[in-house]
Amino acid sequence: MRIGGFTKQSFIDWEGKTAAVIFTKGCNFRCGYCHNPELVYPKLIEQLTDIPEKEVFDFLSTRKSWLNGVVISGGEPTVQKGLKDFIVNVKELGFEVKLDTNGSSPKVLKELLKAHLLDYVAIDIKTILEIETYQNICGIKDHQLLHKIEESIEIVKTSGIDYQLRTTVVPQFHTKEMINKLHKKFSYCKYQINEYRDKNLGLL
Repeated sequence: MRIGGFTKQSFIDWEGKTAAVIFTKGCNFRCGYCHNPELVYPKLIEQLTDIPEKEVFDFLSTRKSWLNGVVISGGEPTVQKGLKDFIVNVKELGFEVKLDTNGSSPKVLKELLKAHLLDYVAIDIKTILEIETYQNICGIKDHQLLHKIEESIEIVKTSGIDYQLRTTVVPQFHTKEMINKLHKKFSYCKYQINEYRDKNLGLL
């Protein structure tokens, strides 16, 4: 699995837990406000040295008494062919696993849940569930995109594990009307609005 970043201890990426955070390389979306472009765009990805899996597991094996879990984020983790095997190894060390995903790979999500490899899933809902709006914000033209997102939402809702749906609001991309629609659409489940934080400028 291609790893582009590794935070050894975080108190904010999994509420109520102290976790290590793995950032995978590569993503199938091209969101204009991406917070981690170095993990998304091929030219930037190749400028960033891969972190060996062994380095990660060597560290985790020494922190069993200090960490509660491991968060796998990105990029988009579900595009990684080695994701399942990686999580199996994390679980064998005794850690709980949280997956951050854009929800575009329901097949992968279902497989991981069926194998009891996930303890928490956070799905980033990029915008209102209207195909043109979603395609524009993600920079892709997958006509099955909304079907995939909605299937992933249904999978986590019925999985029996803890989950969160969340939207990062960026003024240039999201209107008040959109935010109201999102609140109404997801009022029945665990949904959260987050403000976009520019790495250099702070909250926008």
